[in-house]
Amino acid sequence: MSNLKIAVIGNPGSWSTEKLANAIARKTGFRCVVEMSEVTMDLNQRSLFHNDLDLASLDGLVIKKIGPVYSPDMFNRLEILRFFCKLGIPVYSRPQKIMAAINRLSCTVTLQKGDIPMPPTVITENIDQAVNTVKKFGKAVFKPLYSSKARGMMVVEDYQQCTSMIENFQTSGNTTMYIQKMVNIPGQDLGVAFLGGRYVGTYARKQGTSWNTCTSSGGRYEPFDPGPEIIDLARKAQDLFGLDFTCVDVVETEDGPMVFEVSAFGGFRGLSEACGIDAAELYADHVVSDILS
Repeated sequence: MSNLKIAVIGNPGSWSTEKLANAIARKTGFRCVVEMSEVTMDLNQRSLFHNDLDLASLDGLVIKKIGPVYSPDMFNRLEILRFFCKLGIPVYSRPQKIMAAINRLSCTVTLQKGDIPMPPTVITENIDQAVNTVKKFGKAVFKPLYSSKARGMMVVEDYQQCTSMIENFQTSGNTTMYIQKMVNIPGQDLGVAFLGGRYVGTYARKQGTSWNTCTSSGGRYEPFDPGPEIIDLARKAQDLFGLDFTCVDVVETEDGPMVFEVSAFGGFRGLSEACGIDAAELYADHVVSDILS
């Protein structure tokens, strides 16, 4: 036991949050899950409290999730934690690092500045330009800027009704439209995981009956042994963000491997079910070791 007090910021009751909190508790004897909706920041007092717990009394914080759904509200919560970092308490991953990955557009800009190959992508608020993009791509995926596991995504093909579909997508809260060419994939995409910048393992998400590979849409996790080209590409992509734990979404295409995105938080379940890797245990080891070093 290290006797450290390390709290997990996450969604109480969710599998990954509870698994990480349990792993840290086994190593420290202290267990605490912090829900950001219950956190209060006092700028005058320079304090941050979760109910009655003074977070500045802790030895560290680990951010597993910042809320139950992806939304712009996440930035407000991360700003609070960014202020908290000034108190000198270590936070994994650093809030400003998560900010660069949590928004799909910000993540894409960072990847493109780093010359990471991605499927052709267009960003626009103009309906006519969006229609022209669909015609150019033939088939496109419209993606909300804040989403995970394909939630809110829409496949649009070049046919007569595509204009009304695009208009509905925009008016449903997607003023800025993120449009990506739908590339042919070999029935799967890959999650390539890294901890502290070190390669951990790779799992495949196999397609079910849906166009996407998400397990919520019938996909399933399977083990995958990637070649050095895929690992090197994923490592280069995650290096741009400096996250403590992340999974890089990679797809094999006829033009070579490409990156969809770098996860702001990373996932435990794919590594567990496909590879038998307990990422929560590894992450807890990483955090405790770093704080004690």
